[in-house]
Amino acid sequence: MAPPCTVLCADDHPLYLSSVVRALEEEPGVEVVAQESDGRAAFAAIAERSPDVAVVDMTMPHMTGAELVEAVVREGLSTRVLILTGDVGSPDVYRALVAGAAGVLSKLVETRALVDAVVSVSRGQTVIAPEAQGSLVQAMRSQAVEERPLLTPRETEILRHVADGLSVTQIAKQVYLSPSTVKTHLDHIYRKLEVGDRAAAVATAMRTGLLV
Repeated sequence: MAPPCTVLCADDHPLYLSSVVRALEEEPGVEVVAQESDGRAAFAAIAERSPDVAVVDMTMPHMTGAELVEAVVREGLSTRVLILTGDVGSPDVYRALVAGAAGVLSKLVETRALVDAVVSVSRGQTVIAPEAQGSLVQAMRSQAVEERPLLTPRETEILRHVADGLSVTQIAKQVYLSPSTVKTHLDHIYRKLEVGDRAAAVATAMRTGLLV
């Protein structure tokens, strides 16, 4: 017989916490080993008890759900963290998932879905509420834009000519600059894109959306 899935639950709302604990305790094969009302205490209990799964509220005193995930990952603890939140569109949801959360669910989730999610997370799966997916995709796109290297209009123009296969001399004629100035611009482009040649510059620019 397989050992039970051990779970820690943490939420600063007593009634909600008790309902989550009750739902999980009624599930065969699931054992709630600890329950806490703030993030710092939850992290300490995780470090001490090493539950398979921690079901934690996003907005707890002393340590948020996202901060707890970061701490668990930083300390190399094996517990997988499932976040419950009243706002699936919050930037903290994206932060928690990037940090290593095993999933996120709305606090309005039905009992059966919550229990199934805990079991899935204990088996190594990732669970993301359908209503959170749209905001997560938008957050990923926004993050990609923020991380995109910034080229000047002139650098972008020169890079487009590079993508078209033009030589330095040909580019110089197109943009009315000397070949040495074009080479200087290319050096700046390579440095900003962290590449070492023309082909890599074009590939990186296309991948990051600088050239479309």
